[in-house]
Amino acid sequence: MDQLIEHLRFFKELGVDGISRDAAWRRRDGDRSRSDPAGGATPADPEVPAPLEATAVPVTVARSVAEALTAIRDDIGDCTRCKLHTQGRQQVVFGVGSPEADIMFVGEAPGADEDTQGVPFVGRAGQLLTKMIEGMGFRRDEVYIANVIKCRPPGNRNPERDEIATCQPFLFRQIEVIQPKVIVALGTFAAQTLLESDAPISKLRGQLYQYRGTTLIPTFHPSFLLRSPGYKREAWEDLKRALGVLGRRIPASPQSSPAS
Repeated sequence: MDQLIEHLRFFKELGVDGISRDAAWRRRDGDRSRSDPAGGATPADPEVPAPLEATAVPVTVARSVAEALTAIRDDIGDCTRCKLHTQGRQQVVFGVGSPEADIMFVGEAPGADEDTQGVPFVGRAGQLLTKMIEGMGFRRDEVYIANVIKCRPPGNRNPERDEIATCQPFLFRQIEVIQPKVIVALGTFAAQTLLESDAPISKLRGQLYQYRGTTLIPTFHPSFLLRSPGYKREAWEDLKRALGVLGRRIPASPQSSPAS
């Protein structure tokens, strides 16, 4: 039932308003005209012109998760849907990593380095995130990394409501096709946005949440940990929770972890 609910929610985000079981709803107008139950005119009547044939619209069916992600990226294009494209951003920063990832890291928005390179988490905070990922026993290319917002807000300000509403559905589609077992929300903004909460990260972290068919674990953003290294141990505890959900071996000692 949870999977069905998430599936229907996904279609709603794509703009599907409803689904009908009525067989007539699935027939083309031309089909209904040829079998008019009321005995009315049909295309065979000389007074009635034959209906125009519907123009075939090609539908791309992804054969793999990688293709599905490529289709989402193509859909975004050189995005002009919100005002961020007029406020100095250089490019869309989509996401990077394994399409088959069991764990997905979601941050807030690209920074200056990410905006330049087109890859999320490549600056100093990204270097720390890479160490955190490696401390968990993964390579960076074995996980998937994305942001709630795909374009850099000016001055690295927090994204605004209209920007979130415009961009967040693309993140939902990424989650839908990757289907990670765990999502780690990095920092206050990502956690609050995904959980639709205004609680501080200090209150949200330390718990597991069921989210869109997977488990969501909030933790501190790597940039915060660079400023406040005393919280690294708590962040490591959150990452160990993620490993527990995945059923992977948890390092016995934090001395070899990013918390050290």
